[in-house]
Amino acid sequence: MFLPSKPALRAEALARRSATPIEAATAFAAHLAVRGLALVKELRPTVVSVYFPLHDEPSTLPLLEQLAKAGIKTSLPVTGRLGTALVFRLWRPGEPTVKGKMAIEEPLPGALETAPDLLFVPLAAFDRTGHRIGYGAGFYDRTLAALRAQKNIWAVGVAYAGQEVPDVPHDAHDERLDYVLTERELIDCRARP
Repeated sequence: MFLPSKPALRAEALARRSATPIEAATAFAAHLAVRGLALVKELRPTVVSVYFPLHDEPSTLPLLEQLAKAGIKTSLPVTGRLGTALVFRLWRPGEPTVKGKMAIEEPLPGALETAPDLLFVPLAAFDRTGHRIGYGAGFYDRTLAALRAQKNIWAVGVAYAGQEVPDVPHDAHDERLDYVLTERELIDCRARP
């Protein structure tokens, strides 16, 4: 049986994501703010990491606003050299940012470094067992492995339902998501094989 490669699955899922109408993207950003905040309140992490949206990624800006209003500490990832884990710095909406190495907005270098307990993770494609395909650099796999070696954390993938694939090819070093939050549902991946 032929199984598509990660690059092929990534390209197909990203093409579906980029075809999302602006109205649907706006509605998902609002849904993510409500459902994401509810999940955070349920799990009660100390610090939440949220990615700063790039291009046609689902917008997390309304979620960041809601977390800040609820008094929850938030951080943004900071990208280092290839082959390294992400660093996280505390950040709240309205604080200044700088463009990082991947042209993604990041907190200023002087912002306090932290280790989040819950991470909202961007992705290209996912399956219901929590396997994901990222953008190919492996930053989140290394980061989740490093954080999980220190403490219990939750990784929540953020994606449109159209980015789901039946089965993501994975290796031993690929870190699974605990949940995936789409515009349709919150998928609990923890009990799946």
